[in-house]
Amino acid sequence: MPTRTSDLIVVGAGVVGAACAYYAARVGLSVTVIDRGPVAGGTTGAGEGNLLVSDKEPGPELDLAMLSARLWRELAELLPPQIEYEPKGGLVVASGEDGMRSLRDFAAGQEKAGVRAEEVPGDRLHDLEPHLAPGLAGGFHYPQDAQVMPALAAAHLLRAGGDRVRLCLGEEVRGLLTAADGSVRGVRTVAGEVHAPYVINAAGTWGGEFARLAGVELPVLPRRGFVLVTEPLPRVVRHKVYAADYVADVASGSAALQTSAVVEGTPAGPVLIGASRERVGFDVTLSTEVLRRLAAQATALFPFLAGVRAMRTYAGFRPYLPDHLPAIGPDPRVHGLLHACGHEGAGIGLAPATGLLIAQSLVGGEPSLDMGPFRPDRFEVAV
Repeated sequence: MPTRTSDLIVVGAGVVGAACAYYAARVGLSVTVIDRGPVAGGTTGAGEGNLLVSDKEPGPELDLAMLSARLWRELAELLPPQIEYEPKGGLVVASGEDGMRSLRDFAAGQEKAGVRAEEVPGDRLHDLEPHLAPGLAGGFHYPQDAQVMPALAAAHLLRAGGDRVRLCLGEEVRGLLTAADGSVRGVRTVAGEVHAPYVINAAGTWGGEFARLAGVELPVLPRRGFVLVTEPLPRVVRHKVYAADYVADVASGSAALQTSAVVEGTPAGPVLIGASRERVGFDVTLSTEVLRRLAAQATALFPFLAGVRAMRTYAGFRPYLPDHLPAIGPDPRVHGLLHACGHEGAGIGLAPATGLLIAQSLVGGEPSLDMGPFRPDRFEVAV
């Protein structure tokens, strides 16, 4: 078998790995993308496609999301319409005045970081969402929130890399190849060796397992979530709509089950209903308790859903890191190893900025953001 060599290996063909490959190819690097399954076969394929700024408090993750939002708008002009990029905006609602006060405080902080948040009084919510339940206290409209079809977005990002991107699907990586000084020189897969001086860990929920192959620790844990998918409908839900407690669930590190209503329509017709979070390892067992909660919370927001059929449900695993920030950039413990994983439920939204920062790291460019908060070795600090 001829030697397989490139400038860069990306382990993982989800949307984050695809973005890393795309931006690396754009700066002139040759890239081999390796995945033990198909494109978007892991967390990306189980995602809703959220591109959100509305659920992030001021800080490094919001900075990353704002950069990504701009990049997604650019990509939407470049990639084909099949990615279903839809800048439809988000609507966060509160049932009572306590919830509205919390939303106001949250939005005030975000606005200082450049997020546009528009308060909507209760009697005007139906201007945005005619089918919302009556009696809600109000909400905030976030016009910068958007959505894509995640699996197709990943596939078209890889295709946009052109001849500089080579795919090796159905190949499990078994180990990291290193030189005598410990620096990276490639990976070993079930099909043989692939050589490159740089390897990107874009393995998503399995990013911790890949890091251990390289001899380093990265405490990525799976956080399971379920999504309900309804029968196709006319466009009755116009925005991504969620209840105020969703933000708290996103920020929580609890391993226990949490559910909070998230409802959104799609261009294809089905309504997607989430969101749940729990740390149960890689257990994919269907939970009727989770589905019951999701259905009840969704119909409390949109009563018409009580008469709509749920056609299917699916589970996915968010790649969770303890401080809720992804690991992005070079790993100082292994020369040539970089990480791009641990984005939890925000990987689709944060993918372009992650890919851009990785490419900038590879060519020695000035990073678009301070990469300090995303250092892969930050968890080794003694407590």
